[in-house]
Amino acid sequence: MSLRLTPLAAIFLALSVPAADAAVWRVTPADDVEDIVDNAEEGDTIIFAKGEYKVNLLLTEPLSLKGEDGAVINAGGKGSGITIRRSRTTVENLTIKNYGGDLYKRDSGVRVMDGCTGVKLTNLKLFGSGFGIRADRLDNLEIRDCEITGNSRRHILDRGDGVFLNYVKHSKLINNKVKNVRDGFYFENTDATEAVGNHFDNTQYGIHWMYTRNDIGYDNVTVNSVGGFALMSSKRIMCRDNTARDNIEFGILLNVCEGCTVRSNLVEGVHNPKGKAALDTEGKGLFIYGPGASRVEGNAFTGADIGIGVALGGEKTIVTENVFDKNTIQVRYVGKAPLEWSENGRGNYWSTFMSWDADGNGIADTPYQPNDSLDRIFWIYPEARFLMQSPVTALLRWFAARLEIDRGKGVTDSHPLMTAPVVKGAAQ
Repeated sequence: MSLRLTPLAAIFLALSVPAADAAVWRVTPADDVEDIVDNAEEGDTIIFAKGEYKVNLLLTEPLSLKGEDGAVINAGGKGSGITIRRSRTTVENLTIKNYGGDLYKRDSGVRVMDGCTGVKLTNLKLFGSGFGIRADRLDNLEIRDCEITGNSRRHILDRGDGVFLNYVKHSKLINNKVKNVRDGFYFENTDATEAVGNHFDNTQYGIHWMYTRNDIGYDNVTVNSVGGFALMSSKRIMCRDNTARDNIEFGILLNVCEGCTVRSNLVEGVHNPKGKAALDTEGKGLFIYGPGASRVEGNAFTGADIGIGVALGGEKTIVTENVFDKNTIQVRYVGKAPLEWSENGRGNYWSTFMSWDADGNGIADTPYQPNDSLDRIFWIYPEARFLMQSPVTALLRWFAARLEIDRGKGVTDSHPLMTAPVVKGAAQ
């Protein structure tokens, strides 16, 4: 192997590890790192010693970049810290900071260009205003044990996403921590992406699936964000065993989704302090918006402004074995089609429902309708909500119950559960 070496690079010859096709180089901040990277060949490893490197690196060969503890790349406030243009590149144990914040130019801590298959990014610490990691039109990307911190001084919609994947297939994002960004992970037109064991704090949405297919997300946690997990215009997503806590607009959103499964998730404390009934902006544990047939089972929605909201469709979604506990309003549904929220003789647990279980089978002896015709009137005409607690309304509800005026209308759980199933959420 021959390399064109500058005088500053000559010192690395002594540290080269003989191999058939690869060499190992150790660099320091005093060296011309860009020149060394430009001259490295396929399979070479470059080790960064402790210190700060004021560079923007462009990798045009499949290299392995590794940082010793305390190795920092400072991108100088513009562009991307590291841009990868070749497949099978690995970057690990580096801090990358001060990369640019121009989202139109796709400024990123690490930018992976089209077609770069099999890239691995491990144990990186990224600090900047742009995308933490941005990848487009490629396969088999792995992002593991990284910490991504955005710029909290920017408006949340002006920040880059922690990880932005566009037309990416068969990728894994494992045990990452993301905060102060727009979306923690934004997946657009992805296929079979796996997100496991990640933690999101102060984001727009923790994970945002958009036009995706066959993705899976489990054991993830999102806290203190606008929304937890957003499934939008996607097919066959498996969203299971996650936790969404103390979010504002929703814990989980199902928006025009087909064949998706929302299972065994724990959603706690969704509250919008600025929510208005007239605009339907109260915090929702689960929000089903728009048409589609999906499955919601075995989740817990607790302490929300609204446990579950359904609007403009969603009637084909199966809702069973869930816990609706201590929500200010359990259900908001203003559609005309009657909904049955039970399956195979098992419904959901409702903390606001009291009934008998004479045969001791764990199923209430009477159906439960979490909302009635008066609720629907108040939701359509929120200016009349001050009447909800009036004696007249209570009397009307009593007559409606005795005369069964609302039987078969709105939402009915024909087999409500007497005890709440245990839902643990994420394993973290």
